[in-house]
Amino acid sequence: MSTSQQALTPVTRTHIPGKIEQACREKGLRMTGPRVTIASILDSADDHPDVFELHRRAALIDEKISLSTVYRILRVLNKEGIIDRIDLNEGPARYEPTTEQPHDHLVNLDTGDFIEFRSKELDKLYNKIARKLGFKLVSHRLELYATPLDGESSNN
Repeated sequence: MSTSQQALTPVTRTHIPGKIEQACREKGLRMTGPRVTIASILDSADDHPDVFELHRRAALIDEKISLSTVYRILRVLNKEGIIDRIDLNEGPARYEPTTEQPHDHLVNLDTGDFIEFRSKELDKLYNKIARKLGFKLVSHRLELYATPLDGESSNN
């Protein structure tokens, strides 16, 4: 065998499950092809896609995945606490992986973009309000709906 033949070795692609797929398996969910696809898309998303965007991305991977299949998968993942559904005032719900760290969202109404943020001052206020009302705060979620200030960047 020549040196160039020895250097060629077959490449095997291994599927590396992301956090959502791992959470599904830990909860005993059967990982069908469509579930793996949706889990992978959500794991790699740097935005908060709605069901239509998830279906569009999934169809690029597997054109047989229907919109109703995406809806069913999202319903199961949300029910199991693996993903969070963010209901907006207008438009379809958005989805993101569930995290242990609470955070809030500012929604740019001009673009639909989400800006995630965490505020120590707000966290203190949330806890103070809960205590005043006789409760211990265990989690929170806040969505702020805004438009950019005139002449200013939408990320300020």
